[in-house]
Amino acid sequence: MIRLRINHQSISMKSKIQKKWIGLLLSFFSITAVAQTKHTVSGYVKDLANGEGLIGVSVYVREAQTGVVTNPYGFYSLTLPAGTYTVVYSYIGYQKNTKTIDLTADQTVSVELSDESENLKEVTISTKRDDENVRSIEMSVNKVEMKTIKKMPALLGEVDLIRSIQLLPGVTTVGEGASGFNVRGGDISQNLVLLDEAPVFNSSHLFGFFSVFNPDVVKDVKLFKGGIPAQYGGRISSILDVRMKEGNAKKREINGGIGSIFSRLTYEQPFAAGKGSFIVAARRSYIDILAKPFLNKDLKDSKFNFYDLTAKVNYRLGNKDTFFASGYLGKDVFGGGDFGFGWGNKTLTGRWNHIFSNKLFMNLTAYYSNYDYNLGQNENDKNAKDRFVWNSKIITKSIKPDFTYYITPKNQLTFGGQYINYNSSPGKATAVSEGEGLNLDLPSRHADESAIYIANEQKLTDKISLQYGIRYSYFRSLGAGIEYSYRDTTAGIRRQPIFPGKEYQSGDVIKTYGNFEPRFAVNIGLNSVSSLKISYNRMSQYLHLLSNTAASSPLDVWTLSSSNIKPELADQVALGWFRNFKDNMYEASVEVYYKKLHNQLDYVIGSDLLLNQFVEGDLLTGRGRAYGAEFYLKKNKGRLTGWVSYTLSKTERQVNGVNNGDWFAARFDKPHNFTSVAIFELNKRLTLSSNFTIASGTPATFPTNGYSWGGYSLGNNYNNARNNNRIPAYHRLDLAATLKARKKLFGIGEGEWVFSIYNVYNRRNAFSVYTRQNEDKPTASEKAQNLLRTQAVRYSVIGSLIPSVTYNFKF
Repeated sequence: MIRLRINHQSISMKSKIQKKWIGLLLSFFSITAVAQTKHTVSGYVKDLANGEGLIGVSVYVREAQTGVVTNPYGFYSLTLPAGTYTVVYSYIGYQKNTKTIDLTADQTVSVELSDESENLKEVTISTKRDDENVRSIEMSVNKVEMKTIKKMPALLGEVDLIRSIQLLPGVTTVGEGASGFNVRGGDISQNLVLLDEAPVFNSSHLFGFFSVFNPDVVKDVKLFKGGIPAQYGGRISSILDVRMKEGNAKKREINGGIGSIFSRLTYEQPFAAGKGSFIVAARRSYIDILAKPFLNKDLKDSKFNFYDLTAKVNYRLGNKDTFFASGYLGKDVFGGGDFGFGWGNKTLTGRWNHIFSNKLFMNLTAYYSNYDYNLGQNENDKNAKDRFVWNSKIITKSIKPDFTYYITPKNQLTFGGQYINYNSSPGKATAVSEGEGLNLDLPSRHADESAIYIANEQKLTDKISLQYGIRYSYFRSLGAGIEYSYRDTTAGIRRQPIFPGKEYQSGDVIKTYGNFEPRFAVNIGLNSVSSLKISYNRMSQYLHLLSNTAASSPLDVWTLSSSNIKPELADQVALGWFRNFKDNMYEASVEVYYKKLHNQLDYVIGSDLLLNQFVEGDLLTGRGRAYGAEFYLKKNKGRLTGWVSYTLSKTERQVNGVNNGDWFAARFDKPHNFTSVAIFELNKRLTLSSNFTIASGTPATFPTNGYSWGGYSLGNNYNNARNNNRIPAYHRLDLAATLKARKKLFGIGEGEWVFSIYNVYNRRNAFSVYTRQNEDKPTASEKAQNLLRTQAVRYSVIGSLIPSVTYNFKF
């Protein structure tokens, strides 16, 4: 009995203990379930002054020690466990905005940031999360604020985006008057320049002296030199992503500038009770008008000007849909008498932003881009006995959906695709001589390109972040047209076509190419103020620029991949160390990179690239390599800001039939390149700035020996060397001062004077050096020995200092 009673008591006690534990476990799981219930806070971050969405704003949660950055449209999304959080919104040049959010359900929280200049005490306080550049997964990426660009010295006082990025590490140009820019061993055609996602094929006005981007309409500038995300493709060296302003959504605004040789005017205004806004901007040079009274009769009809028109409109339809439309029209016109030529870009972009949920964001883009260029004699006189007209163009049309899925603050998925249609017209030409006409038209070429991509940015631990993805591109060369094969021959010699060629009907597939393009990046935090970053990307390019001149010209021809032209490919790996000092006042980085390029185009001696139906027989293919180290130190805060950079690099090519098949320096190779930018706010009204650059001269081919024939001295290269020497080093100093007007313009507006000096110490930098026979009369001794003297001639595009004055206004 006692035993049974004891067992009964034991069983009873055990049952009570089990119930107690079950209760505790149920309580624990219910508490855990409540604690792990997650909600999402999302919204837009905009500029308080004009309602513009801000790109790349840091949205940081103090309690969770995590955060995100806003996308190109100012949107963000954070998913967190239920609770109360302190969220800090911070951005360079703006005051921080801190909000306390009680996250018990999904919320939409949109904020507006005010310019730091509105509160002078905030000027020296960090406006972004400490060490954002250290913690970010991005490397080989440079972002220059338009506020900074506008304070830098500029040629003839005109703020220039392209010239500004040439002061960044890893970016060079072959010289003044050269179009475009070179990035880490790539030529100018290997940079994808985007204006509101539409490609711009020639980013220069006036042969490279000015860019096509009106500074008054540019909102954001970002240059990807490596670690390129999977959503970008189509070029193998870099991506320059330029985003336009959307227009002031708060009030009407007019601004512009009156300069030495051209002026600009911008108008922006909201409509539909602030649901929409637009911006329109125009520029026009008038140096030809100013010079006309001083030209003689032969030059009185000369034309040398450029103009551009930029516009954008947006409309918000509810809280989940926003529509954008933007366009650009620009033209350069040059000529005199009966001769002239010109070129221009046209782009049109339509975009639709849609928020499917607080975690899923979509942007759908469709664009049209047209680059056309022409050359002619008596072009407008159809009755002329002698007449020549040549027109060429390339048109691209595309549709591109991009999705971002914000899984958690530590995991962000992007995916999408793109379809591009190409129409290349290499030349439509007519020649008339003594009234007899000759048609020189070349057939148009057609192609399309499709791509899909997926990528994920993931934070594994507090110190390790990854970004990994893949892009697949598929290219089709399409009819109608005739495709020719070419005979094999000695390397470096023109190949002859095999007749007859194979004819294809419209829509027929002539040739296809497909390429996988993996992308990878990792950030390893070393401590709270430094990190190590590694990236790899493969890029492919199906569009090629044919140019055998020292510097690319606006009249160079674009062509497409075909049976005889393979797509260009590039693999790049980069390693970088990033470090910040003194509470983020200074940031420093050192990056090393190695890039391997495949299927690089070169040309036979005496190649004919214009109006040549068999131009593919004049092309050679080879490989390239580029490697180097980039050193960068930037001061972010204080009255004195700016940066210094130094790039040590080497860029080479190897092509069978050129330089005896050995490696040679590329035309744009510059082993040493040092730049500095300094901006000093002397007081509230006066800002001083300077740019300085010094770089190695570019390679050039000089004769190794010579001989005399018929009274002429002829240079010769006995070993067929390519780029066996260098022109002198390039260096230049620019200065500027910006003085704000004391009185308001018309009692309501603001004005400022910009004084600048380009090439302060009058340096005559060589654009090229060539040899010629000495024009001086030979001495008696030279005549007796039948000797002819030669001389090296330096050609400089700018040979003196250039002062300028510009008045900018805003009201």
